Amino acid sequence: MNKIVTINKAIEIAQKLKKQNKSIVLVGGFFDILHIGHIKFLENSKKYGDYLFVLLEPDYKAKKLKGINRPINSQKNRAKILSSLGSVNYIILLKNMTNDLTYDRIIIQMAPNVLATTDGDPYIEHKKRQAKLINGIVVSVIERINNYSTTQLTKYI
Repeated sequence: MNKIVTINKAIEIAQKLKKQNKSIVLVGGFFDILHIGHIKFLENSKKYGDYLFVLLEPDYKAKKLKGINRPINSQKNRAKILSSLGSVNYIILLKNMTNDLTYDRIIIQMAPNVLATTDGDPYIEHKKRQAKLINGIVVSVIERINNYSTTQLTKYI
């Protein structure tokens, strides 16, 4: 099974799973240098459903939000690394994500049961709004682990 899928393929898979009464958890992020915080986040997220889908942000967005030297790993490599994790069922390669509407379309078509996040997520209101669109819920599955972020790790390297 190829875990790395396009947006359209992910929507198709999600719709089939929903018809089988399977529950879907959706998370998103960069997952640039995989660390213990990412692992715990993904494992805890998976506990809330049958299938865990990861929206993997594109390289240009990492550069824009995280800085010129980011990402460390390309989207393709980040996807390959994530695909090795047992907790992750599918990785969705995002492209051309220019505004909230583009994310909303994916959420509406996939209709996940749970949008998983971390405590202190700066985008929590956005996720709550999306959950209302699909009658889903937002669940905080983990507290942020201090000193465990890719940004922090790059300072040590």
